Amino acid sequence: MSARSLRRTRTTVACSLLVAAVTGLTACSGLTPGGQSAATASGPVSTAMPTSKVKLTIVSSENAGTTKALGKAFEAKYPNVTVDFQYTGPDDYDKSLNLKLSSDNAPDLALLNKLGTTVKAGLVRDLDPYAEAYGWTTAYPSSQLDQWRARDDGKELGVGHLWAAPAGFSVVGVYYNKEIAAKLGIEQPTDRDAFEAALAKAKAAGQLPVQLGNLQGHSAFIVQSIADASDGVGYTSAWVHGKPGASIQSRGGQDGARTLASWAKQGYLPSGANGYDLPASVAEFTKGKGLFLFNGSWDAQVIEKAMPGKAGFFAFPDYDGKVTGIGTSVAYAIPAKAKNPDVAAAFLDFMNSPEAAEIQFSTGFLPVAHADKVKAAKGHVMNDVAKGWAAVNTDNGLVNFFANSTPTMNDTLISTSQRLIGGKITPEAYVDALQDDWDKGHK
Repeated sequence: MSARSLRRTRTTVACSLLVAAVTGLTACSGLTPGGQSAATASGPVSTAMPTSKVKLTIVSSENAGTTKALGKAFEAKYPNVTVDFQYTGPDDYDKSLNLKLSSDNAPDLALLNKLGTTVKAGLVRDLDPYAEAYGWTTAYPSSQLDQWRARDDGKELGVGHLWAAPAGFSVVGVYYNKEIAAKLGIEQPTDRDAFEAALAKAKAAGQLPVQLGNLQGHSAFIVQSIADASDGVGYTSAWVHGKPGASIQSRGGQDGARTLASWAKQGYLPSGANGYDLPASVAEFTKGKGLFLFNGSWDAQVIEKAMPGKAGFFAFPDYDGKVTGIGTSVAYAIPAKAKNPDVAAAFLDFMNSPEAAEIQFSTGFLPVAHADKVKAAKGHVMNDVAKGWAAVNTDNGLVNFFANSTPTMNDTLISTSQRLIGGKITPEAYVDALQDDWDKGHK
């Protein structure tokens, strides 16, 4: 779900990761005192590292240890650089960030939880020159970087300049119970037809096809997975990013809503799904209640601990076998007033190295690059997660969370999905409600 709902329900890595979501993009205010226009936030760039001593200051609300560990590895690579990592809790961090960025003692790197205000106020640098100098547009799938692009007014994502670079990702896919699948003769589905056939086979055998806790609207993972696959990531990303004229009243949007309603009617979902949340659904899944579970990589360790070696994971496939994944990243920007922007950019470039991939993976995130090089213990579900993540990147299939499309979409997804599952509204009304929220949020 969105950063806010996950932050309320989880104390795991999910909270530190999904805080990078861009809910509130359109809630842009005027220029922050001390800020400068976006057009003047950049200057000449260099990829050459200095030989003199440098202190690189990083401010962040990420507390999984990822950035800290990356900083230590960067110091080892460049002994003349000292990384000063400064952590602040998410709520206080968001409240104080713009003041830090606009001050004369601005940090060299800052985690961004939102793009709109910082971009419009000219508080962060346009990273396009660094992206060109370091070749980031070829090193990263475009769907990774596009989440951190925005026009200068901050009102639309996915287009315009690059304002931040990712440091580690989460992805939503499908967990499955290997024991139940083996008992029923079901192999990991590689396309939508095989997935639907597995659901029917599980139901016929008396097994719950899909575990779901929808108290906080996590059925959105199901709807979005289907919509992303059906409409294509370019289409649904445009909607999440706020492209003028975009609509979820599409073939994929309708497919996702009708499928969710159909699964509820056919008994493919728990009868009390609206009464419990995501952590509870994870607990039920690990007890053997459900063949499949739509959920994020942040719960892989919890699932593995509860059912070691018995869970698998795959990225959701369309009818043609191509996969998509819902997700976002921890991302860092270079403030316009940073004293060491070139060293900061070198740190951002280091984040997509093989060494950084190992650090990101070991601290609970999916690597920016080199997902094929990271490994957990044999049989650990994180190996499947890494494989699924690599497949998403191969197909350039990453899409930000639907809940992040407007400041109020999270609440709309909760209320409408509960009514849809309960048979109180039609799939068409569900999709119309989402689009109505989007239209109001992007006026």
